[in-house]
Amino acid sequence: MWLVCTQRCGGALFRALSAEVEVDAAGEYQGHRVVQPGFLCLNCGSPAVDLGAVPEAMDEEAAEEEATAVAAVDVLCPACETLVSVAAGEECPNCGTALEVA
Repeated sequence: MWLVCTQRCGGALFRALSAEVEVDAAGEYQGHRVVQPGFLCLNCGSPAVDLGAVPEAMDEEAAEEEATAVAAVDVLCPACETLVSVAAGEECPNCGTALEVA
């Protein structure tokens, strides 16, 4: 984890907004668990972000884009006889004719 203030105030202490803290019968700290990531800078009160999570988030986003990417195919429209680049199930952008992409 690498927390940074979004206002770049230089604060080095942060408060977890959604954390469960475990204490013993005497009230002594035993452990904690962050339920949902969310932090505040204790210096200025601005939200803080975890820069350590950025590469993982970028990898997830790239994987989602690859999964949803639709390959365009060049097809000759039978009605207007123009070469168009379309994805499966799209119509000709020039004349609106339904095209079959093999």
